[in-house]
Amino acid sequence: MVYLPTRPPEDTRLNMYFGDWHDSEPRAMFGSLVVRDILTPGDNLSPPFPGAVLEHARFLSYGKLEAGARTVPSTLTGVQIFFYVSEGEGEVSAGGKTEPIHKGSAMLMPEGVEFTLHNTGETQLAAYMVGDPTYAGFQPLSSFVVKDEDKLPHSKPAVDSPFTNPGAGGHWAHITHGFFNNRNGLATIGGIITVEILPMQLGEPHPHFPGHEEIWCEVEGKSLAFVGSQLRMQHPGQAYMLRPDNLTTHSNINFGEPGDKPIKFLWFSSSTKVSTVPH
Repeated sequence: MVYLPTRPPEDTRLNMYFGDWHDSEPRAMFGSLVVRDILTPGDNLSPPFPGAVLEHARFLSYGKLEAGARTVPSTLTGVQIFFYVSEGEGEVSAGGKTEPIHKGSAMLMPEGVEFTLHNTGETQLAAYMVGDPTYAGFQPLSSFVVKDEDKLPHSKPAVDSPFTNPGAGGHWAHITHGFFNNRNGLATIGGIITVEILPMQLGEPHPHFPGHEEIWCEVEGKSLAFVGSQLRMQHPGQAYMLRPDNLTTHSNINFGEPGDKPIKFLWFSSSTKVSTVPH
């Protein structure tokens, strides 16, 4: 009798560090904004269920506002929200000021400001949302701020070392646009940016130290997430956090052909060692 080697069982613990809004139940915020969660509060080292990894940030979610819809006047308490518009167009109003928003707009809504969101387009307005908890003594911005990604300077990958090239996006291949950090409006979260990776490139594999909460949410394209000894296909709307044990490494690979569009991630980080670029 010939005995064939048995296949070892798949280690599914890694799945606990991934979340996807497509798998979440909808809930309403601000009256008419339909929100689905991606990552939720939990444990950095031992998530109780998939996606429950956040100890610093309050949430990472995906919200949709239907054509013509408007939220009810709302005021944030104990948290402020970062919005990154991925689809559609609209406007935000607060404190007698109204500004347009569209795909590629990033907005920080501070606590204590009454605001409304209005979808002025003929298709849905969609945005990724990050909850930034405030704390006693924190001084929020007096009004919301909108930034246009296309008008912001971007860093380029380092030719030699990301630590010696001042224009480096970091980790070999990262091209970044910076939105907000804890010196220009954020409270608990250290920084929020977008990261692009060109076809047939990857970021430098690296670990995170305990207390470092770093999130990679794919917003455009598909990539291969290289996490520890395993690989996962990652698509828009899906995010993960690396287990911060200073042992497990991670990276993302753009397996597209030359000439294809870059893949893009929404990246944010909170830690005892504040960072505003990917580490």
